[in-house]
Amino acid sequence: MIQVDVSIMGQSYKLSCKDGEDRALREAAAYLDAKMSALRDSSKVKGTDRIAVMAALGMTTELLATKSPEGPLSGMSMSEVKQKMSQMHEVMDQALTPQEKLF
Repeated sequence: MIQVDVSIMGQSYKLSCKDGEDRALREAAAYLDAKMSALRDSSKVKGTDRIAVMAALGMTTELLATKSPEGPLSGMSMSEVKQKMSQMHEVMDQALTPQEKLF
């Protein structure tokens, strides 16, 4: 593990990560800093905790709206992929339930 220093909304944080993952951690911290700073500067949301929650919700919305670039799930959002996976699990459960009685 290595130590990485980052700054989010002017606050310094010392974080740990695996060797080789420091660049990704720095990029994530910079992205979070930009989102939180933009919220602080453009809205009436006050308090770091509230700003953090609003930024997390916005980033989660972005993640769930991300489209799969290629393959059988191309063009689907993450939430659509999760729904499709859930449907696949249901079909598998229905198919495997009778098999359990054989053993």
